Amino acid sequence: MSTPRPSGLPSPYASEGSSANLADILERVLDKGVVIAGDIKINLLDIELLTIKLRLVVASVDRAKEMGIDWWESDPALSTRARSDELARENADLQRRIAELEGRTA
Repeated sequence: MSTPRPSGLPSPYASEGSSANLADILERVLDKGVVIAGDIKINLLDIELLTIKLRLVVASVDRAKEMGIDWWESDPALSTRARSDELARENADLQRRIAELEGRTA
């Protein structure tokens, strides 16, 4: 049996029931969310050549929406609803342009 650590999480090296512990940890992470942030800077003689900012959020979809993160819903590559909306906008724009061209020739 693993001994609980001060954080309340089981030891990562526990062997008994480790799959249940992993599931519990995953459930907590998805419920609460985790943010991992880091910056990588490459300098040469005090001249900044490259900066990479990394931000990773791990959370459930419901938790992400509570935090205001829902970019996948408006990305046509990830959402069929967004793709349909984009096609409808494009169709309406093309119909408007056709009507304008027909009005010019009439």
